[in-house]
This record gives sequence, structure tokens and C-alpha cells, in this order.
Amino acid sequence: MPKIFITNKSDHPQKFYCHGFNNNQDLIVKPRSKSTLTAPNHQNSGAIIAVHDGHEGEQAEITFNGFGGNDFIDMSNIVGAGGNMTIQQEGEPSTRKGDPLFMQNLRKAWKKASPATRDGLKGSIFTNKEGKVVRMGPIKEHPKLESFVRSFADGKTYIGVGAWNGSPGVKTDNDQSSAGKGTKNAVITYSDGDASPGHPDDKTAHRAPMEQVRMVESFEAAEAHQPENHNGEVGIDLHNKSDKPCRYFFYDNYWNGNGTAGANFDNPLKSIQLAPKASKFVPLKKTFKGRVQRGTKIPATWVEFQCQAANDGWAHGDISLQQGCDGAATIQGTDGAPHGSGLIGGFTKDVITRAPAAAKVKREDGVVCLASTMGNWMAGPNEAAAEWLFKEVGQKKAYIKGGSGTDIISSKNRRFDVCFY
Repeated sequence: MPKIFITNKSDHPQKFYCHGFNNNQDLIVKPRSKSTLTAPNHQNSGAIIAVHDGHEGEQAEITFNGFGGNDFIDMSNIVGAGGNMTIQQEGEPSTRKGDPLFMQNLRKAWKKASPATRDGLKGSIFTNKEGKVVRMGPIKEHPKLESFVRSFADGKTYIGVGAWNGSPGVKTDNDQSSAGKGTKNAVITYSDGDASPGHPDDKTAHRAPMEQVRMVESFEAAEAHQPENHNGEVGIDLHNKSDKPCRYFFYDNYWNGNGTAGANFDNPLKSIQLAPKASKFVPLKKTFKGRVQRGTKIPATWVEFQCQAANDGWAHGDISLQQGCDGAATIQGTDGAPHGSGLIGGFTKDVITRAPAAAKVKREDGVVCLASTMGNWMAGPNEAAAEWLFKEVGQKKAYIKGGSGTDIISSKNRRFDVCFY
């Protein structure tokens, strides 16, 4: 039976009306949490509607196992808006519908609107005492609202009524009802910020301790302040061993627990661009506990490390393939000790080209990778990828499944050599 995964990325409980699902009972999803609904195997249609101060807002409309055995999903703002929401088939980002920044774009359009336009929209746009737009009324009840919303969201969500009752509708609306790829689980993401499918719930996050994430200036902006001599500095010597230029992103974890961590999928701390075969020292604070990866997308190979552990003051790191693999990587200490430079974590060979088709996925940017072995908001665990990686790499060299059996690389001087191939 197909499932509906509803993730609330906001910091407040979010109420949803459930029409056709959940026995038509309302659903409240806790802050930064996920709820799961199950649909019948046979064709079933309904909607999940976000509720704002008692008013219906953005809604995800779903038909499982429709014409040709395909799902039909779309996002609609016909009855209003008060937050951001997207929907897609699990594991199929190309089927995503909805404007992940609808409210932000609405506020920008309202801010730029002329007095005459605002006057024409009276009674359809609601603001707080500071003048910030907090809710939009039903488009179907305010004809002028339709053209206003099309100015920033056309082609991303249902705005008009579409082809209905003899009316041809608007093509950009009708296109929202394009068929999915067979019948699969539906992934709905709600947020007051970006409603693109973000980090999974905390139970599927990674190991490695951490504190609250924070945004700082890019590496390039800070680079001018770096001393020429990096001896004694905390950080990593980053090497691009490939024959292509690449930008690498550093992510601090959101939070840390006893053997668990809240992996950060949204807010990179800094980034650095390296030419082919180039190297660069990247300074980091002693409090850094997270990862570096190629680009910002997943699946990706993660080089996980913390710069200074609370118990021994050393740096510790590993390679993880649990969120997928987009190529080889290694980590090695630079202090000359057996636990450091005498031990290398990770691998250097190409494990993607010869991998079975069932283990591969095409990432959002078109890069072919090995799928996640643990699963995330896009798809469940890929057993073919796990089996292949156990054979080609092994749990001792990189985390593939579970949180044990992998070499932890340590460095007393709190410096690592990290190589991406």
C-alpha cells in the first residue's frame, strides 16, 4: 500500500485537513517531525491541506494508481496560502510540484506592488501589524488575485481552476496534473522557509557530535585573512585528485547526541573551489563537527570529522557512504602517529561505473551516483547499493550500514589530509 510521508520542517506544530486519507481525520505534525499515512492499494484520491488560523491554505492533491497505473499529484494554492509546501513521488525529484518559497515570493511581490494593485487585492492579502504578509485568501474568490499570483508562481502550482466543466483552463495549471512514474509513496514537505525536501527526521541523521549550526562568510571571503604559515592551525588539507574542477562544501551538524547527530542538509558553513589536481588548506574552528562533500546535493560521499573531541582533544574522522556515493575519498591524519597518518580511511577506486543498475540513481544535477544505503526523504534504503559497497569497499574502510566496524581516523595535531578522487 502506498504511503504519504508528511514532513514539517517548521518550528511549530502544523495542522492539516486530510480529505480522502487518514479516515478524513485532521492531522497535526509536530515541529521538525514526520508523520506517515497509508493509502489503500486500489485507486484512491484525496488532498492534504495546510491550515492557518482556521483557514485552508496550500494543498497537495493526490491520486494513487490512476490512469495507466500512474499516480497524479499536484500542489494547489487556489484556496489560499499561509506557508510553503511541495509534493513529489518518493525517489523521483523530477515529479516535484509546488513553489518551495511561495510565501517569500508572495511577500516580495506585495512589497513591490503599486498602491492601485494593493487596493485591488483588498480582502485577499492579510498582513500582521508590521505589514508582513502572513496569509493569502482563496484565489477563486478574488479574480484580481489570480494574475497577481501568476506574476511569481506561474507553472509551479495550481493557480486557476484548470481544465474543468467545459473550460480549457490555463496550460501552466493543466501541466501540474502530469502523470507520475507508476505508483510510489508520496513525499509532502511543509516549511515556513524553503519547502524543498530537506533534512530527514532526527532518527535518520548521522553519527558524529555537534552543536547548533551557524552561517559564516564564504571561504573565499575569509581567505584574505589567512596567515601564510598554517602550522598549528586546525583544519584540513583538501586535495582534488580528479581531472575536473570541483567546489567542496563544509556542513556543521545541527545538533549532537550520544552517538547520534542532526545532519545538516540545508546550510553549508563554507565552500572552496579547487582546480583539477589542486590542494588547499581549509582552516576551521575547533568546534567544527560535521562533514565535507562535493557540491550540495545527495547522494554524495561524506568525509565526516570533528576538529577537537571533548574527551581527548584530538581530531577524529571517517568516510561515510550511508547517504550515497558520488566518488572515492580518503581521510588521513597528519601528525605522523600510527593512529593518524599510518591509517587511511576510505578508498581510491571507482566503484560507480561497474555497479549494478539497481544500485545507481541519477542525482538532481544529472550525476550518476550510488544510492543511499540507509534511506532518506527521497527513497528508502537501497539494498543493491549496500551489497555492492560491502563487496567493493567494506565496512572497515567506510560506514555503509550501521554505526560500528569502521576505522576512525585520529590526529593529535587536529589536522587531516582529505582527498577526493
